Amino acid sequence: MAKEHVHESHPEIVKRLKRAEGHLHRVIEMFGEGRGCLDLAQQLHAVEKAIGEAKRALIHDHVDNCLDAAANGGSSKSTKTVLAEFKAISRYL
Repeated sequence: MAKEHVHESHPEIVKRLKRAEGHLHRVIEMFGEGRGCLDLAQQLHAVEKAIGEAKRALIHDHVDNCLDAAANGGSSKSTKTVLAEFKAISRYL
């Protein structure tokens, strides 16, 4: 069983993702309606941007909370582990 890992920012990130999900469903409907490619591309860009912002918020929150705490002695993680984790998560920015 996975250890629960929740930060204060997670509910807000979930709200962003749910809005993006609703928007994506609407874009799919637009395809069925035969909407123009420009409209579809603009709406898909908006969905992509919303998901990207949610990802960025999650990564920044992780750096601000988890890695900062670990680097300042608030965690049992070694410096090497913290650095490796930072390198791994920064690939997703």
